[in-house]
Amino acid sequence: MMKKEVRVEDAVGMRLAHDLTRIVPGEFKGRLFKKGHVISADDIPALLNIGKEHIYILELNDGELHEDDAALRMGNALAGTAMRFDEPHEGKVVLKAEMQGLLKVDAERLFAINMIDEIAVVAKQNNTVLEPGDKIAGLRAIPLTVAEEKVARVEALAADRAVFAIKPFRRLKVGVVTTGSEVLKGRIEDKFGPRVREKLERYGSEVIEQKIVGDLVEDIAGAIETFHAAGADMVICTGGMSVDPDDRTPGAIKRAATEVVSYGMPVLPGSMMMLAYREAMPIFGLPGCVIFDDFTSFDILLPRVLAGEKVTREEVAHLGHGGLL
Repeated sequence: MMKKEVRVEDAVGMRLAHDLTRIVPGEFKGRLFKKGHVISADDIPALLNIGKEHIYILELNDGELHEDDAALRMGNALAGTAMRFDEPHEGKVVLKAEMQGLLKVDAERLFAINMIDEIAVVAKQNNTVLEPGDKIAGLRAIPLTVAEEKVARVEALAADRAVFAIKPFRRLKVGVVTTGSEVLKGRIEDKFGPRVREKLERYGSEVIEQKIVGDLVEDIAGAIETFHAAGADMVICTGGMSVDPDDRTPGAIKRAATEVVSYGMPVLPGSMMMLAYREAMPIFGLPGCVIFDDFTSFDILLPRVLAGEKVTREEVAHLGHGGLL
């Protein structure tokens, strides 16, 4: 990179080598144009008004990229389906979501990109729920100019597999099994049903029916099996998930399930949650904290299930790192 002095009138299309300040005594003092700004014909009067008849411009060496050009190239390489980015601002572009979905990050490739000197790609965590307009990642070269070869390495890492992707949520029909004699007999009002509906509706899924049963294992398991036979995509069981003698929901889920992923999660709040499957149908057993806490283990795993992912026991065990919510 070199600096060269040129007449303002001859600088159209060239980049400024440093910031230029405008001063109006008693009114304003600040940056008029930032370093790297590309001079346009419309800029010439403003430059002359601050007394600049000559300016220093940047001349890039062969194999060099300005930070804005580097950011644009990285944006084009890393933006996946349903993502966009705006023009660079101070050498940075920000990837944003254009749809609701679950963010998937190839952490190994992201690590490899950030091992390239003078390159920074800062992203949200894998499995973050995105809404349209949410930020996904910020991309930039650290210095004003960067070797083109480094940006080409970023492009190569993203060439055959996406570093960032958004998985859409499936719209499922969900059966709810609410357990407890106190609810069945009307002694207390059910608080779980509205809470579960609220969470599902955020992702476009719906509760097709809520069955309220007592504390007998066969009744709870029978309700799960009935939903499965009727074609429900998922069943959520509420209540009866603790270790009290009358809390028999975990045993009923085990009886109805063909696979139990985990009873108990290394997450607080939500450590007493259960996840199982009856064939391809997920079954959740929700602890009472789901009613009271805004974010629990259920809010971690529900979006993954709705995105069509099969959660494994090993993945549940990994939730302990960061699981204190």
